[in-house]
Amino acid sequence: MNHQARQVVVLGSTGSIGRNTLEVINASGGKLRACGLTAHHQLDRLLVQSQEYLPQWIVASDAQTASQHDWDALPAGTELLVGEEGIRQLVREPSVDVVLSAIVGSAGLIGTWEALEAGKTVALANKETLVMAGSLVTRLAAEQGGKIIPVDSEHSAIFQILKDKGVEEVRRIILTASGGPFREWTREQIKQVTVEDALSHPTWEMGPKITVDSATMMNKALEIIEARWLFDIPVDKIDVVIHPQSLVHSLVEYRDGSTLAQLSPPDMKLPIQYALSYPQRWEGPAEPMDWSTPLQLDFSPPDPDRFPALELGRQVARQGGTAGAVLNAANESAVAEFLEGRLEFINIVPACRAVLDQHDFDPHPSLDRLVQLDHWAREETKKWISR
Repeated sequence: MNHQARQVVVLGSTGSIGRNTLEVINASGGKLRACGLTAHHQLDRLLVQSQEYLPQWIVASDAQTASQHDWDALPAGTELLVGEEGIRQLVREPSVDVVLSAIVGSAGLIGTWEALEAGKTVALANKETLVMAGSLVTRLAAEQGGKIIPVDSEHSAIFQILKDKGVEEVRRIILTASGGPFREWTREQIKQVTVEDALSHPTWEMGPKITVDSATMMNKALEIIEARWLFDIPVDKIDVVIHPQSLVHSLVEYRDGSTLAQLSPPDMKLPIQYALSYPQRWEGPAEPMDWSTPLQLDFSPPDPDRFPALELGRQVARQGGTAGAVLNAANESAVAEFLEGRLEFINIVPACRAVLDQHDFDPHPSLDRLVQLDHWAREETKKWISR
């Protein structure tokens, strides 16, 4: 093993963020090494990755799927771990320097929690962790000496602008949003949205769940909640602006009237590399801005009637407690039902609001309580849809 390289665990290595992370590692010139990879169902791809990157460990997190898979081609120096216990063991390994948390949805909470409890640096691409358990996760990191470095392009931009400084001099932070495929559609048109329509994102290439979240702007609602915990900033100091070019990833406005922005082409490899190389900046595979051609940057406020998810996100960020876990679970369930053709696109946000409004709110939940409510909200969403 190359002990000079920064040892990186990639939770969710077969997904979009995971594959981009492996490209960054491959282009690092030996500064980074993928020492651990995990996948849930895409075990053929995980096996190919293990052959290419020769990690010390891989984890097949679905034990049943793992038991039916042929592992004969696993490299001799790679150890197979299975299930949630395998993820716990992997992120706690003493040789691990950074854990890139890219498992989609609430399933990503366990690995992130265990890594922070072990005092690791977590490059966080799983926004649901902070949405579900922001106060618990940030407190755990502070108590155990762990560090959270955001990978979401918007929060990475803010992190880069603030440079580890506090927000005392900040008037507000402004998250940019592409507006998704329906930023110019009327509400009547949105009522007719198909799955194919919702998966046609104009700027980013992402998995189906986050692409639908972008179309409803629930992704931005979740990012408001994430920013509230990540930067310890009040909700009334977090704004959203539509920026269809997706070149300005976020802005920070200071109290003297100055506004700083971070710009780069829409490529997740840049925020991934920054999180893995922090506090240094290296040459990398992401393309820089091309300033030799004409460029236009457009900004406009979002329409709250067309995108009601934004106000729902603000409400949850103000409430804290159990609200984030319930919203996140309800949204994951509703999006899954939409993708299966059992829920209309325009009813995704109303389903989330209905489940949120009827849950038994607790301002100071335990982690176990959040996990219980995650399961409850998923089932309650299905009941709401069936009614």
